[in-house]
Amino acid sequence: MSAIMPAVENAPVGAAAESGKPEHVMQHVTTPASVVATPKAKGSKLSLRPFFLTVLPPIFGLVFLVLVWEIIAVKNSGIPSPSLTLKSAIDLFSDPFYSNGPNDQGIGWNILASLKRVGVGFGLAALVGIPLGFMIGRFSFLSGMFNPIISLLKPVSPLAWLPIGLLVFKAADPAAIWSIFICSIWPMIINTAVGVQRVPQDYMNVAKVLNLSEWKIITKILFPSVLPYMLTGVRLAIGTAWLVIVAAEMLTGGVGIGFWVWDEWNNLNVAHIIIAIVVIGIVGLVLEQILVGIAKFFSYEDVKN
Repeated sequence: MSAIMPAVENAPVGAAAESGKPEHVMQHVTTPASVVATPKAKGSKLSLRPFFLTVLPPIFGLVFLVLVWEIIAVKNSGIPSPSLTLKSAIDLFSDPFYSNGPNDQGIGWNILASLKRVGVGFGLAALVGIPLGFMIGRFSFLSGMFNPIISLLKPVSPLAWLPIGLLVFKAADPAAIWSIFICSIWPMIINTAVGVQRVPQDYMNVAKVLNLSEWKIITKILFPSVLPYMLTGVRLAIGTAWLVIVAAEMLTGGVGIGFWVWDEWNNLNVAHIIIAIVVIGIVGLVLEQILVGIAKFFSYEDVKN
């Protein structure tokens, strides 16, 4: 039968009379091949839809931003056009690590100086804030003790702490790090404590029945459950830290992307200010995406699966 079917499918319609079979039977035999081919064609077209929905909206958004920028530049001669800003960016990044003295360094050195301050202040905040959040969430006495303090100090602007840092440390660089520390610690404490408090009580009852030590409770029960909350606090903290360092460096001076922006404003170089805004946004986005990748890597669901 398998040897006969190809011959029947490839036979012309006029051959039906010679074979003794009605013509509509021959057409019915050839129909399944065309039916099978049609869904494949539709499927290949539909498979491109998610790709276009992912790629095209960001492109249209950037084009819209550039068009608005161009319109503003045409109406306001003080704002450089996108083409002039791009030319300035090419010249600026052709040698980003030049150094002609402490007050004349390339944008690369300024970015690295800001990242160094953020790294130190953020790291210190994580070393203090995450363990403190665990203890506040774990013990009700500590929760009642620290909650009023956190509620009072958390709404204070980070820049309000800068004069205190200058008074205590007598230098601009540690004062900026102090501002990063004090603004980064609150999201870590709050999110970690909330994560600990939301651990199901059944888990803690099992720990009591098994007579687990406090260390095993933290490492085996609390940490896997609290990890998503903790990483959310870390992401919020790094975003806030990067925002604050720019403003702090504008006030303290020295080397840093914030000081570089202020210095370019004093030189009335608006194109470099716009470039700095884009660079600050890109660096902040990269920092956040790194933490998102770390969060996915250490996701409890991924490990469990």
